[in-house]
Amino acid sequence: MHRLILSAFLVLAPLAATAQDMNAYNQALAAFNAGKLDDAAPRFFELSSNAVDSDVRARSEYYLAQSFARKGMHVSALVTYTQIVNAGPQHPNYLQALEGLVDVQQKLNEQNLVPNILDKAYTPEVRDKWVRLPKEVLARVNYMVGTISQRRGRFEEARSLLEAVPSDSRVYARSRYLLGVVLADPRFPGRPSEAETLDAAALAAFRESLEAKGEQIARDEVRQLALLAMGRLHYGRHEYPQAIAAYEAVPRYARFWDQALFENGFARFQGEDFGGALGSLQALHAPQFEGAFQPESWVLKATVYYYSCLFDEVKTTLAAFDQLYEPMARQLEPFVGEDVDMLSAYNLVAAENRRLPAPVYLWIRGNERIQDVMRMISQVDEEKRMLNELGSWRGTGIVPELVGSLEEVRGTLIQIGGRFAKSRLQEAAQNLRTFADQAELIRVQTALDEKDLLLAGVDQKAVLKTQSIYRPKMPGAAWNYWKFQGEFWRDEIGYYQYTLKRGCPAKLQQQ
Repeated sequence: MHRLILSAFLVLAPLAATAQDMNAYNQALAAFNAGKLDDAAPRFFELSSNAVDSDVRARSEYYLAQSFARKGMHVSALVTYTQIVNAGPQHPNYLQALEGLVDVQQKLNEQNLVPNILDKAYTPEVRDKWVRLPKEVLARVNYMVGTISQRRGRFEEARSLLEAVPSDSRVYARSRYLLGVVLADPRFPGRPSEAETLDAAALAAFRESLEAKGEQIARDEVRQLALLAMGRLHYGRHEYPQAIAAYEAVPRYARFWDQALFENGFARFQGEDFGGALGSLQALHAPQFEGAFQPESWVLKATVYYYSCLFDEVKTTLAAFDQLYEPMARQLEPFVGEDVDMLSAYNLVAAENRRLPAPVYLWIRGNERIQDVMRMISQVDEEKRMLNELGSWRGTGIVPELVGSLEEVRGTLIQIGGRFAKSRLQEAAQNLRTFADQAELIRVQTALDEKDLLLAGVDQKAVLKTQSIYRPKMPGAAWNYWKFQGEFWRDEIGYYQYTLKRGCPAKLQQQ
């Protein structure tokens, strides 16, 4: 008799617990639907941790993430959606969590964490399930996983993912731009034997990026990047007029205009338009770009003068390079050793600058990925502040659990930012060493050439006096000529054109 009663109790107890879970879940859901998120979230958290019913636990976890997202706590939502995605397709809200993860990525404009989470989750076992995602969500997933494939050198995989993004997606322009970058990469399988075909496909992808219809994410910046990429591809193919056209299509004063000016200087130099090359560099060295980190531009300027045998100008340019960049190289030395840890490297560029050369500091901080890390850390700190100020959540398990998760995210972000900052600091230092060495080679070669002219009895000043400087050719009837007199006017920057004398004797010019 006692055994039967005990057995019946054991059967009824789970049923009662399940009914209790369902009742608590329905109350939490009612609060959620009513917009009472401060009430709903702790209830869902408790159920996601302790409910006996596994289905209630899983669905509560999803609505907990939804509650965070609706409150604007997008990093907290990201953490919770990630837990569901990592649990795999057996979770009843797996696909909805993927959709939520993509949504918070868009709201945060996050470029480091979510793409890596999706890349890790994008296994052959689940790909047939992901095709059931909404069309735009799947397009963004393909784009984000494609970015990781490209960064890690999985080029065929990146190509397949990026080509799958449809033309009516808001990430189509981005995807086509990145597809062009992938196809143009020297490491892409099939190069160099298939270079012509791959280059044509890359250029087509860049053009499609430029011509993308409808609403596009970051359209202006993607357009600039696509033009720069087209210029680089043409430059690598020695198609200098086409490269120049692409660089000059980058809008004046746009984010990447200074980079376009610099690369256009190289393209004009290679096309033997020395005056045009100096014109691009003249704009780049205007006061408006005083904080730019462009050491190679001064080496290029000296090279242009060297090829024209204008040796005094070579020396003046190299002296300006030394004056600008030698102090920077010395100032960077304490921050580029292997003993610099990630936190210190990150803090160097994230905090108000007191120790780094200003151009290097601005060069690193201006990078999209370091900006992403700083923005995300700021969001983490804001969400921690919100948690501490929510009186109704005090004493519940949600606060310590979530604060711990946010701290983990913060630590991961600092590692990402620190690794990137350290890499960029080392790159800046290496660039300064490399271009200082190149400057020294130009300086030595200039001295040798001056000696040769002297031994040959050539009076270079007399050679220069026989030449006249003429106005540059006007591009059209609407253009006017104004002689540069030391002042940089905003509406003139970017339109400079030099005319040069040639200090090389005729015999030297024919060599």
